[in-house]
Amino acid sequence: MVPATALRKESSFEPTAPLPSRGEVLARYRHLREISKLHHSEAMKFLSTNAILQNARRLGLTEGKTLVLGSMDELTLAFDLAIHTAPVGRSRAIDRYARNAPHLPGSDEALMLDAMRNARFAVLSVERRHEDAGLVATDLFRDDEVWLVDEGLEISLAKGMWFATRYFTPDRFSMTAGVGMPVDSVFLADALESAPQLMRKPYVQAIEDPRFAEAVYRAAIADGIMEGMMYLDPPGAGHAA
Repeated sequence: MVPATALRKESSFEPTAPLPSRGEVLARYRHLREISKLHHSEAMKFLSTNAILQNARRLGLTEGKTLVLGSMDELTLAFDLAIHTAPVGRSRAIDRYARNAPHLPGSDEALMLDAMRNARFAVLSVERRHEDAGLVATDLFRDDEVWLVDEGLEISLAKGMWFATRYFTPDRFSMTAGVGMPVDSVFLADALESAPQLMRKPYVQAIEDPRFAEAVYRAAIADGIMEGMMYLDPPGAGHAA
């Protein structure tokens, strides 16, 4: 099920016009990151306590109706699922928020919200540093090339590393939705043993199934990976991990 390698395509994001400078890219990224934080905070208001507990339970974070956490970062995984996924026949919190968000069409706020509603869960393999800012990575299951801007990940992820995250693309570059963890092929194979129905699907269909992210998050918590993760904002910067 887990691809050992991914065929590399020609870059799908290289523009014909000259790229902006690193400073311009990071300024744009930081601006959009602040907007995404606001949207995330507002979307949280459209979550019920029951929805949070249900997602936490599926990740093994509850005993009865009580949350049992190794770290607060583990709870961010339950929030990610609660905001960006929903049971069949139910709406997602991010979509309910969008229906009530009065943003002008064409504004950065509207642009970012649309991007967040179309976020993708993915396993990314770092190919190289981007010449301006961030990383160039391969979305392994979709065989897509991604220009990912994240100041923390740019520092902490080396070439060849795999990273599971949810990302969205509000500009020429993509950004993470705020959660993620390093993974490898052995970890993914073990994680997907808890969701054998995904093993029968083509890669591109399996990664779109919400149970894929759930299986990865559950395994990361069980293996203690999240206890070694830290999410913070460097001075004057956007999100970092």
